[in-house]
Amino acid sequence: MAYKITYKNSVSRDLKKFVKREAERILDQIEQQLSLDPESFPELKGKFAGLRKMRLGDYRVVFAILEDEVLVLRIRHRKEVYRGGR
Repeated sequence: MAYKITYKNSVSRDLKKFVKREAERILDQIEQQLSLDPESFPELKGKFAGLRKMRLGDYRVVFAILEDEVLVLRIRHRKEVYRGGR
């Protein structure tokens, strides 16, 4: 079953911080890996329970699985992704 990938508006703000080539690489990886098997990625704990993470080098993609859809919530550096705010 292929999942539909959707992005929260905050993801576009996250991507503006990347070099264009890096942003394209990350989006390609998301489309390839998350559309096929998002359940294979680890679940988060604590206040992020119910969400999952995808590791792409030093970056983390935080997402939720909603029936046949994957909602990407954040794409940030691993040091910043779990902090609140912008």
